[in-house]
Amino acid sequence: MKISVVGTGYVGLVTGTCLAETGNDVLCIDIDENKVEKMKNGEVPIYEPHLDVLFQRNIKANRLFFSTSLEEGLKHGDIIFLALPTPEDEDGSADLSYVLGCASDIGKLMKDYKVIVDKSTVPVGTAEKVTQAIAAHTDVEFDVVSNPEFLREGFAVDDFLKPERIIIGSSSEKATELMKKLYMPFVRSGNPILTMDEKSAELTKYAANSFLATKITFMNEIANFCERVGANVDMVRLGMGTDSRIGKRFLFPGIGYGGSCFPKDVKALCKSGKDVGYNFSILDAVVEVNEVQKKVLVPRIETYYSGNIKGKTFAIWGLAFKPETDDIREAPALYIIEELIKRGANIQVFDPEAMPNVKKKFGDSIKYALNKDEATKDADALIICTEWSLFRTPDFEKLRSNLKAPVIFDGRNLYEIEDIKNEGFYYSSIGRNLNI
Repeated sequence: MKISVVGTGYVGLVTGTCLAETGNDVLCIDIDENKVEKMKNGEVPIYEPHLDVLFQRNIKANRLFFSTSLEEGLKHGDIIFLALPTPEDEDGSADLSYVLGCASDIGKLMKDYKVIVDKSTVPVGTAEKVTQAIAAHTDVEFDVVSNPEFLREGFAVDDFLKPERIIIGSSSEKATELMKKLYMPFVRSGNPILTMDEKSAELTKYAANSFLATKITFMNEIANFCERVGANVDMVRLGMGTDSRIGKRFLFPGIGYGGSCFPKDVKALCKSGKDVGYNFSILDAVVEVNEVQKKVLVPRIETYYSGNIKGKTFAIWGLAFKPETDDIREAPALYIIEELIKRGANIQVFDPEAMPNVKKKFGDSIKYALNKDEATKDADALIICTEWSLFRTPDFEKLRSNLKAPVIFDGRNLYEIEDIKNEGFYYSSIGRNLNI
């Protein structure tokens, strides 16, 4: 099949590359000329495990192409995926200006039948708005489908190639059958293709992400309570996770969730509720708790240094909002860095992938280390913000010699309490004994 994908961010580029991998001819469209030129030369503009191999293979196989021309994309594709940004607006709603602007342009350029697919995460009712935006400029037949993505950054390629489910929101039998045909190679093991109306498909994505964000936040609340009563959140988590009604995933406490999906989607669902006179009380609390949780290490650091951290140097391991990505959107590390800088501290950081993105935000106000050991050299303490695998088994003897004092503030509970105690470190973690 001939596919066009408008937008080459995390969702668009993974979508286009993986669809090419199953034999489709895919043209990816982006307005950034420099980015398009780099992609034509085989350069992947984002970090996502395994994407580079598929990307380069499909370019060589002449199945994956790039352009800045939406008109060219409409001529090429029978199915047009919209994978455009829907950033958080000032009132918490999803900004649909990119999506609706593109829809208007499609209406002006479209010459024959197309299936227009909303792949971006969009509020309930967006398919109707996209339909209206296109129809305002054309009498040509088309259908709009809601096809939400469920890609986890760091696992996006695997998630696309082996999806747990495909959701197709459409009132058109013709469009539904085309979408089923497109996705059939990805569900050969029997995972379902679920068809439903457009509004239900749009809401499913928000509901899923908001539930997972709630699960994470609930566990962080339990962790904070554990610290006050002397319980161990690791034991509580294991006890909860073995209940099949709850499950063991998303029960790890830490310094809050971040990224491009959970923060934005929870707030957007809250705003959508308010727009129709409904208050998501649980989700309002999730947002509030998560904002506090991102900075929970800062008062602990201040307490340890008796309220004066001016002139102190802190090493930070991990900047991305999660491991296996270079995405720093809403990353807790950014909040911690900002708070420490406000208090006059010096910061030296290391992350395997995210440092170029962080440098765009902080410039030369912090130091960027070449590796994790360099980051800790002559620092007063280590702060862990992202659970990259390479941080899980450090050389503690070397770490002790690099740091001015053996002090770790761990926002991701990477180490066992007894192990770190035997290594002679002061160790502050989440939901466990703070004074080891």
